[in-house]
Amino acid sequence: MTIRIQAEPSGFGAVVSGPDLTKPIDDETYKAIRAAFEEYSLLIFHDQPFTDETQVAFGERFGPLEIVTKTRVGGGGGDMIADISNVNRETDEILPVDGDVMVYRSGNEMWHTDSSFRDVPAMASMLSGREVPPEGGETEFVSMRAAYKRLDAEQQAALEGLVAVHDYTYSRALVGSTLSPAQQKELPPAKQVVVRTNPANGEKNFFTASHASHIVGWPVEKGRDYMKELVALATRPEDIYTHQWRQHDLVIWDNRCTLHRGRTWEKARYRRIMRRTTVAGDGPTVAIGSEAVGA
Repeated sequence: MTIRIQAEPSGFGAVVSGPDLTKPIDDETYKAIRAAFEEYSLLIFHDQPFTDETQVAFGERFGPLEIVTKTRVGGGGGDMIADISNVNRETDEILPVDGDVMVYRSGNEMWHTDSSFRDVPAMASMLSGREVPPEGGETEFVSMRAAYKRLDAEQQAALEGLVAVHDYTYSRALVGSTLSPAQQKELPPAKQVVVRTNPANGEKNFFTASHASHIVGWPVEKGRDYMKELVALATRPEDIYTHQWRQHDLVIWDNRCTLHRGRTWEKARYRRIMRRTTVAGDGPTVAIGSEAVGA
């Protein structure tokens, strides 16, 4: 199977063409895609008309998929499919812009990395554009790896050993959405190292997000401000890749080293239906139940 990889000039992101990912792919094709994922962090595939079943099958080539939390808004067609849309799956009608579901989902418009609020944060996300609006609704991406490299040696050293608390309740409160007691119980805060290293190539990056509430051992507001400063450093306008969605695009990104956010669109007018599968991480970044930094 022929595969072509066209990298972005910045080295962050690449367009991959050739394989039909809706059908089983051979080992050589998978290895080429996985190597590109490790190198470029963000892969774009056009003309991939997935169903929920074929998207799950492709995602499982990368490893076990996360199960969508039952109490979360955003369950899709199966336990491993998250629904990222403004359309009610049961009635096929556009959801009220000011309703609970869309207010909750507006949190996706903050810079974040998927599942950093879990003890085992996600490795990769795969988003399929099933129905896209004619304008708006883009997704923006930045590289925390590139931002880390812009720090001087002293700034990089200051990040080593820090542990941040990532809290889904905190981040959803930023958009005025309140989690129920059941949701809070199912998604308690998690600790994550602030500096992560890619096991495939040794590249380092800092790790922050809208879910990052504070830093262990620091005054809450000081740590919160510091994590926001790191987000601002990574999200300089000149460093943002903006993906203009086509129907049937598949975009894969590395949650370990990228931030992303959805952009708004005329939600009361245009339908936008996206389905996401999320590849689970290999393990916790911090020893669970401890403040010590893990592997």
